[in-house]
Amino acid sequence: MKVVLQRVKEARVDVNDVTTGAIRAGILVLLGVSRDDIEADADYLRDKILGLRIFPDAEGRMNRNIVDAGGGLLIVSQFTLYGDCRRGRRPSFDRAAAPEQAQALYNYFVDALKAGPVPVQTGLFQAHMDVYLVNDGPVTILIDSAERNRA
Repeated sequence: MKVVLQRVKEARVDVNDVTTGAIRAGILVLLGVSRDDIEADADYLRDKILGLRIFPDAEGRMNRNIVDAGGGLLIVSQFTLYGDCRRGRRPSFDRAAAPEQAQALYNYFVDALKAGPVPVQTGLFQAHMDVYLVNDGPVTILIDSAERNRA
C-alpha cells in the first residue's frame, strides 16, 4: 500500500457536489492498494500515520503526532498512486489491486483507524471525487508499506 500524507489546515471531498468527508486541521491521506497488499500493510500504515511526528510543538518543531495535535484524518482512495509511467505516455495501472480487493483493504484500513483515537472522514470508494485542501506548510510525506523492511 502507498500513501501520500498531506498535513492540512482543512480538507474536504465532494462527490456530485455533495460533501462526503471533511476535516479541519489534520492529515489528508491518499491511499493506493496494490495487488500484493495484505492486512499487515494496512496495519503498518495505520501505526505509522498515527505516530508520525509532523505537527509543530510550542517551539515550531515537528515533534507532535496527529493524536497529540488533536487533528483528524480524511482518507481518499487513490488507485493512481500505482500508475507506472516508465514506458510510453499513458500510465499503466497493472500493479494496482482489482476494485474488489482494493475496497476490502481500504475498508479494513478505514475501520482500523476509526477504532483509534482520532476522528476519521472518507471519500467515496471508486467515485469521481473533487478533493479540496489547504496544505499546511506544505508538509507532504510519501510512505510505501512495501519498503518497511528495507534498511
